[in-house]
Amino acid sequence: MTEPVIALRGVRAELGSRPVLRGIDLTVHRGEVVALLGANGSGKSTAVRSVIGQVPAAAGEIELFGTPQRRFRDWARVGYVPQRTTAAGGVPATVTEVVSSGRLARTRFGVFRKADREAVRGALELVGLADRAKDAVDALSGGQHQRVLIARALAAGPELLIMDEPMAGVDLVSQEVLAETLRHQVSEGATVLLVLHELGPLEPLIDRAIVLRDGCVLHDGPPPKALGQHALPGHDHVHPHAPAGAEPIRTGLLS
Repeated sequence: MTEPVIALRGVRAELGSRPVLRGIDLTVHRGEVVALLGANGSGKSTAVRSVIGQVPAAAGEIELFGTPQRRFRDWARVGYVPQRTTAAGGVPATVTEVVSSGRLARTRFGVFRKADREAVRGALELVGLADRAKDAVDALSGGQHQRVLIARALAAGPELLIMDEPMAGVDLVSQEVLAETLRHQVSEGATVLLVLHELGPLEPLIDRAIVLRDGCVLHDGPPPKALGQHALPGHDHVHPHAPAGAEPIRTGLLS
């Protein structure tokens, strides 16, 4: 295997005084598409937010591209799409303006050159919104807002793409567009970490699934539906390194 693009070792994290991550180990290697699965409150979003530094780790180590996170500075290599929100955060802006903000890390002193404008245009084409480039984001549907957020992340040409529930509450047309966008990114060699409630149309792209429950890793391997008999009702699967006393996963509990 290649060197991990993301590596968490024994990471613990808290929200307020509540433990959320309880010493998890998690790796994502270059070129992999990894799904982070689990019920609400299992720690999925906290895990990815700890990777990008939004939630500080109380213990353990986090590395990005082989560099300790506390020393990592090249954030243009990382594209992050948060849980569904309005693309402009309530600020009046056009689609192009929002997507362009994702390119700033690649510019010199915030000055856009031809390559930057082309990158923004290309990101909009990938998500099927080139014809809405001049429209106000307030005029878009919820699914289109999500596509704008993904285009913003793609504008910088990231090597690592982290997406938190990209399909949540998104219409079928936008789901298909997002799946095709990810296929393109994967074909270009991107590494992808996805927080998902269910695999849905992204299932064919997933190389590996990591299932969390109560802040612990219970499974790290093939996606649950590919586990053969373990994916059937009545069959359980426990990660070999799960803490003593951890409950087995039952695939029906992932949604």
